[in-house]
Amino acid sequence: MASSDALMARFLALHPRTIDLSLGRIERLLSRLNHPERRLPPVIHVAGTNGKGSTIAFMRAILEAGGLAAHVYTSPHLVRFHERIRLGGIGGGQFVDEDRLADAFSRCEAANAGEPITMFEITTAAALLLFSASPADVLLLEVGLGGRLDATNVIAQPACAVVTPIGRDHAEYLGDTVESVAAEKAGIFKRGCPAVIAAQDYAEADAVLCRHAEAVGAGPILVGNQDFSVHEERGRMVYQDETDLFDLPRPRLAGRHQLVNAGTAITALRAAGFGDIGNAALERGLTEVDWPGRLQRLGRGRLAAQLDPGAELWLDGGHNIDGGRILAAAMADLGERSDVPLVLIVGLLSTKDADGFLRNFVGLARALIAVPITTSMAARPAEEVARIGESVGLSTRTAPSIEAALGQVKDIAFEQPPRILICGSLYLAGLVLAANDTPPV
Repeated sequence: MASSDALMARFLALHPRTIDLSLGRIERLLSRLNHPERRLPPVIHVAGTNGKGSTIAFMRAILEAGGLAAHVYTSPHLVRFHERIRLGGIGGGQFVDEDRLADAFSRCEAANAGEPITMFEITTAAALLLFSASPADVLLLEVGLGGRLDATNVIAQPACAVVTPIGRDHAEYLGDTVESVAAEKAGIFKRGCPAVIAAQDYAEADAVLCRHAEAVGAGPILVGNQDFSVHEERGRMVYQDETDLFDLPRPRLAGRHQLVNAGTAITALRAAGFGDIGNAALERGLTEVDWPGRLQRLGRGRLAAQLDPGAELWLDGGHNIDGGRILAAAMADLGERSDVPLVLIVGLLSTKDADGFLRNFVGLARALIAVPITTSMAARPAEEVARIGESVGLSTRTAPSIEAALGQVKDIAFEQPPRILICGSLYLAGLVLAANDTPPV
């Protein structure tokens, strides 16, 4: 049997466009596979611009702490494709192994019979096939792009549909306004299924999401800062909805934005029928949650070993304007606790708003070192990223690799060891984790 990598190479030839939003092709394939999407455990479907993965990570951690098995589908991966498909098990799930992945890919390839289909569509079908063949209590299903026409939107009756904070991203597919993006994300709402809408950064997004949920007859509709809320109090996280109040540990994941994601996760689980998970599972889930590449401090590994004593190395895959704003706020919060120089090591794709992303760090970062992203054809040249950074007011330079950039940090005369943040792309985050020898687990 061919390897999963060899099969994915063949999949690339099945459709000339990497992204072509449609449900027709995957619905045809799923029909030929005897509809695995109809043989799944309860599904919690999650869309949004930022925070989807973190919200799912919180839900998985809480469910597993409560003794339940959770399948998980997320994208993109950081180091290996297998990270996208986690098969649930009591005590913790595992990434799909090579033999099962290759077998599912082979079955999908045979059923598809050479017809046009995108890579994401055929691999999503393979994931649903795998999930349907393995018992679990729930499937946490992340939208790939948008929602309305995303390949994951083949679930007729999810246990709950969740939309995390919305911003401007993928304008070429979702439109260039917050309203248009929100309308596409709202496409996962279904009649009679609970809709959970996280506290939004834009009032326009809130209005569109609520209007669409009401129009399709989703219910109940639970809106952040209206039907549920979270806030920090004396180093703790306080969650409150219409019936309960929980005094919980602050989430392990760094950043103020993770309070929103954690609160959204708790609400989604309660709306989906997992409200009997006790306080102990909530506390353990919040403190043991893990989500690599998202405001992750790298305290060990090959790259971390390059640093001077006292320097900090942080990693985040944030890449859009709002993700940059959230990330800058998190760095500013760290600066309040420990005011050390901030250095950015950045790689960006040509499809992202580099100017908008980098402006968030003006007045915060002391230097920017632009690096290439060698794993994407859409990567901006490091020289271009540096020019954009300079144009918005950042002190910039370039380096041919992450390792070389870390070497350059040592050459900058700071008054104390710096805080280094590598960011701008999940592709770059994957390169960093591989180079640091700390792969996702």
